[in-house]
Amino acid sequence: MVGKPLLYFSSALASLGDAMFGYSQGIIAAAQVQPSFIRRMYGKDVTLGQVQMGQDGVNVFMQAIVVACLNITALIASYCSAYLCDHFGRRTSIRIGGIVYLVASLIQIFMPNLTALIIGRCIQGLGVGILSVTVPIYQCEIAPGNGRGLFVAIEYLCLNAGYALSAWVGYAFFFYIPREISWRGPYIIQAFLAIVLVLWTFFLPETPRWLIKNGFRREGMVTLADLHAKGDIYDPLVAKSYAGIRAAIALESRIGEATWAQLFTQYTRRAVVGITCQLFAQFNGINAILYFLPENLTRAGFKISRSLLYAGACALVYCGGTIPTMFLVDTWGRRKLLLAGSAGLVCALALIGGLQYHADTIPMGPARISTADGLFAGVCIYLFIFGATWGPIPWLLSAEIFPLRARAKGMALSTSVNWISNFIIAFITPPLFGSMQGGYYFLLLGFTVISGIFVYFVYPETAGKTLEELGEVFGDNPLEDDARDGGDLDDAEVAEKGTKGPLEGRIKEFPTGNPYLDGPGQERDVEESDEDDMVEVDVNSVDEEVGRTLELDTDIHRALLEVPSEVTLRVAEEEKEGYQEPRLERKETTLEDVD
Repeated sequence: MVGKPLLYFSSALASLGDAMFGYSQGIIAAAQVQPSFIRRMYGKDVTLGQVQMGQDGVNVFMQAIVVACLNITALIASYCSAYLCDHFGRRTSIRIGGIVYLVASLIQIFMPNLTALIIGRCIQGLGVGILSVTVPIYQCEIAPGNGRGLFVAIEYLCLNAGYALSAWVGYAFFFYIPREISWRGPYIIQAFLAIVLVLWTFFLPETPRWLIKNGFRREGMVTLADLHAKGDIYDPLVAKSYAGIRAAIALESRIGEATWAQLFTQYTRRAVVGITCQLFAQFNGINAILYFLPENLTRAGFKISRSLLYAGACALVYCGGTIPTMFLVDTWGRRKLLLAGSAGLVCALALIGGLQYHADTIPMGPARISTADGLFAGVCIYLFIFGATWGPIPWLLSAEIFPLRARAKGMALSTSVNWISNFIIAFITPPLFGSMQGGYYFLLLGFTVISGIFVYFVYPETAGKTLEELGEVFGDNPLEDDARDGGDLDDAEVAEKGTKGPLEGRIKEFPTGNPYLDGPGQERDVEESDEDDMVEVDVNSVDEEVGRTLELDTDIHRALLEVPSEVTLRVAEEEKEGYQEPRLERKETTLEDVD
């Protein structure tokens, strides 16, 4: 399987990890209104009528701990995921997350009491935290530059689909009341999803960028060709992508792997965007609604069965909101969608808050149903808008804005903010909603207004740029001095003395790292680029084995051309699949004064 089938297949399988995250959100929400669950976990012998009236006797802080404990361990796992992603690869990290999630699912299937529930959710948080970091990185690194938004939107659609699945599974198993299978059954489905993910990771390709960065260059080129050129490693797009990745890795290897401190000092604006996009996504209110949706619909006036049914309907609306984003995020751009989302969410939260105030003035009974219907409609509007804007885009931004040397740490930082905010929302919502009722939604509305203002003044547009081009968008300083301070050379650097002044004709060889472009038959043309600090490099190479001319037209950062050293190129005769593979080898290296 090669080309788009492999690309979409890999994206869908990786996104199953997000579906499992969404499923974990919905499964606890549905269980909280099950009398048998409340009896087993909280020791309260209640009836359906008492649950519907909000008289279940469950301590709201204990309920908050049960819901929020997953977020604490997910926060811890998100930091560890940076190490897993960089050292074991994106694919293996997804597999590890799936295995941890499976262990948690088995504990929850057989849990006898509240302690086991909390332990199971804490372990589940570790799995979810790993998946929440690695899956977006995986998606961004396999996606083409002009379709990155589409692939992360597909990922978020799968997250919403997981939540929708849990809502409908919870509704289906509700009819097995009073038996405990009514809430244990959904956990069996959860374990099945984890098994599928773990098994299918053995069929996922590793990302080209991780392969090339870690020395598996041939495998990285083949994977690029399989994903984007139907397996044709002679395709000019493969050559250009490969050269761009190699150049970025070479520059970043000179600078060194980013530290946590450098995320704030060298990539300040990126870090601000990565932190705030996840912060606002949570404080705009999404999990305040999702975690307690069936319970709040029940308190609004619906019967429990109707609340679970409507929660399932809301989940489908939530999924539907993501669909237009799949087609708009790369054409409209990220900024416009976030700004439109903030405006729409303000209106939806005002509607929900106002109706909640009105519902609180009406006694429980038939007279309250019409207001409850309005609340249901308001929640649907909110979920559709959030699913189209503030749902998928923060995950896309978090995964795409950081350079390769800082991508895993940057994604871990951004995701950790999501989990901290998620924990805060999950913990404060039960007591605050109990005391403020409709006023709580207006508090969330205030955060939504702030989010729109912040996006307008701080966020740049990233649509249509490759991952390697975003440094210019954010105005980074790539530390050119570090890139040409006489450190060790590698075979991605240019074989010529340091240059000053016009560059035309000064470059004798431009080693792209692509065995089909490098070699004695290479012809190159180097000239100044329209872009700051960039140099245009056009390379033509005749491959006598296949009798065709290969071309590369790319921009390379000046720092890579100004290394004050000389290296020589020799051809190594190696029989690999019928061609001679040239390689760079340092025969003699001298450092000279650039001045």
